[in-house]
Amino acid sequence: VWSAGGLEVSTGKVSSIEAMNGSTVLLPCTYTSCIGIKNLYFNWHYYDNGTMLKLCEAVIPIEGVEPKVSVYHERVEFVGSSKSNNISILLWNITFEDEGEYICFARNPKEKNRNHSAIYTLIVVDRMKEVDNTLTVIIVSVLGGVIGLVIIIMVIKALVVHFLLKDDEKK
Repeated sequence: VWSAGGLEVSTGKVSSIEAMNGSTVLLPCTYTSCIGIKNLYFNWHYYDNGTMLKLCEAVIPIEGVEPKVSVYHERVEFVGSSKSNNISILLWNITFEDEGEYICFARNPKEKNRNHSAIYTLIVVDRMKEVDNTLTVIIVSVLGGVIGLVIIIMVIKALVVHFLLKDDEKK
């Protein structure tokens, strides 16, 4: 039996994020469908030590119509828009207990209620890692110096050629 999947759910190219304790983080999720949607059901779950906690859910009746989202967690805000196929959420004032897997789930009745989901991993840290840029600075400095040297050599060459031509004109 041949079948084509019409709906795709994605959290983007990066499926995890490190965020600082107490900050607000965007958990991205988008959907695409080549056959269109009708009564697209979606929800967000948090996987907490074997238990799935529902964060929010809604039905998008047709494309371009904003859903009435039910939110079940006080620090979750739905920030998506059906006009841009976006079903992302914001998680406010994150804590270390919020660390883990977040699942964006969608089901489109137009494609026989097949389930689609994407997993986003949140890592909560007490402070952000400092990145050592020493090597980058060295490479950029050397490259800049080489380019500068080439420019100086070209200017000197142009001046020498110019004065040689003037000297030839005098003779």
